[in-house]
Amino acid sequence: MLDVHDLSISFSSYTLGLKKKEVCAIRSLDLRIAPGEIMAVVGQSGAGKSLLAHALLGILPPNAKVSGSLFFKSRPLTAERLTDLRGSQIALIPQSVTYLNPLLRVGTQVARAARLSGVSRDETPPVVRRAFARYLLDKEVADWFPFQLSGGMARRVLTATATVGKADLLLADEPTNGLDSAAAGEALGHLRELADTGKAVLLITHDIKAALQVADKVTVFCAGNSVEVAAAEDFNGHGRLRHPYTKALWNALPANGFRMAMPPVITSSQNDGCLFRLYCHKQDSLCGKRLPGLRNTNGGWVRCHHA
Repeated sequence: MLDVHDLSISFSSYTLGLKKKEVCAIRSLDLRIAPGEIMAVVGQSGAGKSLLAHALLGILPPNAKVSGSLFFKSRPLTAERLTDLRGSQIALIPQSVTYLNPLLRVGTQVARAARLSGVSRDETPPVVRRAFARYLLDKEVADWFPFQLSGGMARRVLTATATVGKADLLLADEPTNGLDSAAAGEALGHLRELADTGKAVLLITHDIKAALQVADKVTVFCAGNSVEVAAAEDFNGHGRLRHPYTKALWNALPANGFRMAMPPVITSSQNDGCLFRLYCHKQDSLCGKRLPGLRNTNGGWVRCHHA
């Protein structure tokens, strides 16, 4: 469904002396999602996870420079093609509730999303009613404005807006943010149901434990770089995890006893070496010379010279 190869994103900025500077945010990222699959993207805050979703939708700011290959359904995902696909075949469940239009009733917004995604005018009212029922929103909520919604209700409206249509690829950016554990589990369960119908889901989250409840595979981000792609079951007992950063991320969870302290947020750069090397006990001179390529190891993919 979606293939991302060697994606790099940088931004132009100017210093006080008006000297132009390139800031690299994502470097040599690889990702693949098949139909019927949930791919969770996990990592520390600031690792570039949400930036990936914006790149896939073509909504990066004008000062962004993008290189690499993006394919959707085996065809190049060009800017021109994205104009037709965005909102119809590729839909975003955004992280921020500010994506809701404050001047429109939420029912109108969900109906508009359905129409843009290819639902006919006659089909739209029953489709919207089913979407509200699916996400446990009372029918009178359709007449409310966004300011009348609680945080959890707003997130459910956003999810309904993204999933009401016929999109085949869903980009879920922190869909459980601000939800209690029961509501979060329910939201993730709905994503699993959608994937089981053949849709592909990119689940962007910092909550690894929650993601593992529904994900088929996990891509681990470190400073805008995919360092490991593992099956969800590889985290059971964590014995099959391959990259030192993945192991550190997993061992730092409260449920795993805080067995390892995570380093500060690692930022991307133009440096050719491994970005995790300064915090890795396996690092040597090779790690500072070039970025490792993704290679197949023990049934998964890892970007490490020594894994």
